[in-house]
Amino acid sequence: MIKAILDHTKGDRWIWIIIILLSLISVLAVYSATGTLAYKRGVGSESLMFKHLLFIILGFVLIYFAHLLDYRYYAGISKVLMVVTIPLLIYTLVFGSHVNDASRWIAIPGTGLTFQTSDLAKLALITYLARTLTKQQTNIKDFKSTVLWLLLPMGSIFLLIAYANLSTAMMLAGVGVLLLLIGRVSFKQISVVGGGLLILLLIVVLLGPRRGVYISRVKAYLHPEMQNSDKTFQQNQAKIAVATGGIMGKGPGNSTQRNFLPHPYSDFIFAIIVEEYGLVGGFTLVFLYVFLMYRIMKIVTQAPKAFGALLAAGLGFSLTIQALANMAVAVNLFPVTGVPLPLISMGGTSILFTSVALGIILSVSKDVEEYKEENLGKADKIIIGEIPAMA
Repeated sequence: MIKAILDHTKGDRWIWIIIILLSLISVLAVYSATGTLAYKRGVGSESLMFKHLLFIILGFVLIYFAHLLDYRYYAGISKVLMVVTIPLLIYTLVFGSHVNDASRWIAIPGTGLTFQTSDLAKLALITYLARTLTKQQTNIKDFKSTVLWLLLPMGSIFLLIAYANLSTAMMLAGVGVLLLLIGRVSFKQISVVGGGLLILLLIVVLLGPRRGVYISRVKAYLHPEMQNSDKTFQQNQAKIAVATGGIMGKGPGNSTQRNFLPHPYSDFIFAIIVEEYGLVGGFTLVFLYVFLMYRIMKIVTQAPKAFGALLAAGLGFSLTIQALANMAVAVNLFPVTGVPLPLISMGGTSILFTSVALGIILSVSKDVEEYKEENLGKADKIIIGEIPAMA
């Protein structure tokens, strides 16, 4: 199956293999983790798994078509995305679906589906920053113009996301700062942008509607002795899952903590994977994400255009940081954040946006390969032209 897919695709072959492996792991993990959810809904686990599988297949379709499209088109699309994203984020805060005192989702009319507007905002901001940094390279040291064009969009999207989803906003801000470093923005300019984002962070944490949630999560993380508190229930169940998994795990489908964890198929799916497949399965998953970032950085260093390099770097950092954050929460290294594990967690539209991001990265990779082939062809012609004609 893997060979058949690779024969009809372009771009980095290792990234395609990683995507396929993560998708296979996702199907197994989600099927095992949704038993309790299926029972509550009065349906079979197969129906939930089939729905998840449909989203994975649709994700592959999006990856395929996104990687065929020249990534340079996304520079123009970024302006449209920014115009659409900010009103959508405002609409989500005011009219979105409320879950756990947070308004993160809006309904897609006529489908019965919802999606987090922050997923679209990540794609919009990263493509916009890559485009802006590329255009500003000639006057990147101009303090006023650079800071203005970077701080306004970053600050606006950060604030709108942070009111409902602080962890996602902080990760996106971190990705933005990394892009500024790669884009040769001076440390003075970065410090001003970072200071502005820090002020917005303090406003959200101290005055935002979910300030009580943030404080309670930090307290629960810093004081694990609160064993009987509802605030530590998720962390405790996740730690039990990880601790009982051992080296090789209990085996596929043999998780017990999936019956106690509130979201074993999304936020804490890594804990279920470690419980069923042990440390071997957990480290394998970590390796796949780290290796994915390694392949993306190879693309970044070889990309012939600055926009392609910045675009691949931003999307790669976003996916990897989110993955590591999710896994860190599952093993109690970070407080609870509520971010899904990319390409693994059950979640329809999050898989689709992740697939688009991977398709764009593969589009940049395709351009790298074509650039190498063109230069190799030119080099061959030069060498042949220099060979004297035989008498």
